Amino acid sequence: MRRGRPIDELAGTATTDAEGAPGRRHPLKRLALAFVSPDSYGMVLGLIVATYVTAVTVQGPRTSPLVVLMQTVTVWLALRTSKVRRSTRLVADVVLALAVLGVLGSTILAKEEAWSGLPVMSSLLYFIAPIAIIRHLVTRPAVDQEAILGALAAYLLIGMFFAFTYRSISLVQAGPFFGVDGDGAMPQFLFFSFTTLTTTGYGNLVPGANPGQSFAVAEMLIGQLFLIVTFGKIVSAWRPARWAAASATTTETAPPTEDRPSERS
Repeated sequence: MRRGRPIDELAGTATTDAEGAPGRRHPLKRLALAFVSPDSYGMVLGLIVATYVTAVTVQGPRTSPLVVLMQTVTVWLALRTSKVRRSTRLVADVVLALAVLGVLGSTILAKEEAWSGLPVMSSLLYFIAPIAIIRHLVTRPAVDQEAILGALAAYLLIGMFFAFTYRSISLVQAGPFFGVDGDGAMPQFLFFSFTTLTTTGYGNLVPGANPGQSFAVAEMLIGQLFLIVTFGKIVSAWRPARWAAASATTTETAPPTEDRPSERS
């Protein structure tokens, strides 16, 4: 499949500086183009936010198939952008195909029990995508705009993964997931997941028993480690383009130091 054009090419003809050398485009323009380019994590990030908004606002029997369909597109694009290996793409394609079949089956049957297994598919989809993104970010030679967008996308995907995992647990465990607060709907699972991931912990929603409690502990630990390790490394290594250009210019224009003649003994 032919890949889309890079963001720099989509921006049009490159600008030039006073000496006629190619200049860098405006950061806001590059950021805007990242959200419409199929080869950028910006579009992945936008689809994640759109899926979240759809899951918490659109209610009804058709919501689950619609959300899973949006997830399928998001994960496919994330895997394409992260350039995963062929074997990983093969496994992911099988899961994506099963998700599409589940969406079609639940839509045709139009019964409540028909899409009860879709949260499991959602969990699998969101489990594959952040791993692929993180692996790609680790191999990138420099920390740039794409690295920041990719890290944000992976972080949000982790929160979505745990939200749909909690939903899957609530469908199979004996008691209500949130104990006295009941099973909860998808908006409650998403709210609980992201407050747990960020260790905000309002305490209004709490898993009533295992395995929900154990998954909540795992999400808290992963969320903290991700912020400390991944974002900490990005912030420490990231250098804005103007700073890098100024540093390179300073290095080029600095007068060479004269070697002193060695002293004879």
